[in-house]
Amino acid sequence: MLEQKMSELALLGAAWVLWLLVALGVICVLIAAERGVYLLLNSAPTGPFQMALHRFLGGGSSLDLEQQLKSMRGVEVRVLLAGLEAAKATPDAAVDAMNGTLLFEKMRLDRGLLVIGTVASNAPYIGLFGTVLGIIKAFHDLSLQSDESASAVMAGISEALVATAMGLVVAIPAVVLYNFMTQRVRSLTGRTESLGALMISRLRTELAEHGSAPTASLPTGH
Repeated sequence: MLEQKMSELALLGAAWVLWLLVALGVICVLIAAERGVYLLLNSAPTGPFQMALHRFLGGGSSLDLEQQLKSMRGVEVRVLLAGLEAAKATPDAAVDAMNGTLLFEKMRLDRGLLVIGTVASNAPYIGLFGTVLGIIKAFHDLSLQSDESASAVMAGISEALVATAMGLVVAIPAVVLYNFMTQRVRSLTGRTESLGALMISRLRTELAEHGSAPTASLPTGH
C-alpha cells in the first residue's frame, strides 16, 4: 500500500516541485521586503539621536536625554528609554531593563528570518528531489514506449534537471538575503548594546556627582 502511494507520488514528476520552489522564492522575497521596511521604520533618526546622546555623554542631564528620546522612534531609542526609566531606581536596574528590552526587540527583528534561512539551506535538496522524481517518471515513460525511446528519456531527464537548477536559483538569493538581514540585525543590536553601556557609565558618573541626592538628575517621576 505504501509502496503504491510512493510510486504514484514519484510518477507525478518534477512539475509540482518547481511550483513549490517558485512559491518559496516569492515568500522569501516578501519576507525580506517586509523585514527591510521594518528595519527602516525602527532605526533611530541619525542626526537628532546622535546629537542627544553626544550632549548627554558630554555632561548633559539624563532628564533632558529622556525628554528628547521620547520624541524619536527606533530600537535604540526604546532600549535606552527603558534604561532611563529603570535608572530612576538604580543604574543596576537600568542594565536589567535594557537587557530585557533588547532581547524582546531582537526577537521582533529576527521574525521571519528563520524561514529565509530554512529555504536557503534546503532549496537545493528540494530541487534535487524534483530531479529524482523527474528521472523516475522519465524511465517509467520509457518502459511504456517502444519507438523513439532514447529521445523520450533524454527529454524527460533534461526536464527533470531543471528542478535542480531551480533549487539553486532559489537558494542562492535566499542565502544572500539571509546573510544581509542577519548582519543588519547583528549590527543594530551590537550598536544598541554599546550605546547602552555608555549610557550606564554616564548614569553612574551622574549619580556619583550628586552624592546622596541622585534624584536631582535622576527624576523619580513624581
